[in-house]
Amino acid sequence: MANAYLFSIMATVAIFTLLALSLNIITGYAGQAMMGIAAFFGIGAYTAAILTTNGTPFLLALLAAMVVTGVFGALLGVISLRLQEDFLAITTIGINFVMAAVFNTLKITGGTLGLTTKKPEIFGVRMNNFHFFILTVIIVVIVCLLINKMRKSWFGMALASIENDPAAARSFGINVSKYQILAFIIGTALSGLAGGIYSHRMGFISATDFAFTVSIQVVSMCVIGGLGTIRGPIFGAILITSLPEILRFADNYRALVYSLLLVIMVRFMPGGLLGDDSPIWKLIVKGYRKFVPRKKTRADLIAEEAVSAGAAPGTQSVKQEGGLA
Repeated sequence: MANAYLFSIMATVAIFTLLALSLNIITGYAGQAMMGIAAFFGIGAYTAAILTTNGTPFLLALLAAMVVTGVFGALLGVISLRLQEDFLAITTIGINFVMAAVFNTLKITGGTLGLTTKKPEIFGVRMNNFHFFILTVIIVVIVCLLINKMRKSWFGMALASIENDPAAARSFGINVSKYQILAFIIGTALSGLAGGIYSHRMGFISATDFAFTVSIQVVSMCVIGGLGTIRGPIFGAILITSLPEILRFADNYRALVYSLLLVIMVRFMPGGLLGDDSPIWKLIVKGYRKFVPRKKTRADLIAEEAVSAGAAPGTQSVKQEGGLA
């Protein structure tokens, strides 16, 4: 019984880790103020739940959830081209409230009664919390590897330049609009995948599962952990998802706790606890380098050779000038 409860928490942590990583692509790497990720989380959840209820295989339903949510993300990406920063944030907040109302109204989504899903089967095995945890962890690992590869690619460098200064990126010939839309498509598709897994793990979903407070929760994960990194959203998801279990006695004040954490982080540590500029992360790296020195790259060796080669003639010339004097 204890193991079932533990894996239930771990499965939830894994799902929200995937959701936080999806938001991080849009906000952390592309620099877009997305405040309504729960709406796309819900679109993916309802899409997968409706399809499996009508006989579609679970894995195929997850793929369909990604496609449907990615299409909605593309539409939001197009809208975002005319909106910047605060206006985009307000727009995505509004989308979250609108979608929650739609989920609460449509007959196909169960309306106010919600929608019940059956535990799916994969290869003849009916999934439980342990299986959902393993499946989601595998997906998270794959996503992290792809994000790491993305960061080193032309696409990742383009997103980094857009995040720093869109106008400067345009001046270098980068198609800012295209990359922003692609970031929205990828991020929302992953949030839809997380939603599809969530709906089947829970066995029941309703509009309240995708309310604006859930978006704030996911934003808190990224901001507290560290935007623009892989480790940040993972750490933030583990911390924020585990807090309700630790602070169960203060369940009515959960939103207040998240808000306070956000304000404290933005005021005193805007880079997050494990962001690149975080004192905590720098201390961790410094301690790690004491035991595992950084391997010198070819660029480091070339720089050292250039410095040593330039020092000798300089020293000789000083001596010659001294002798002449």
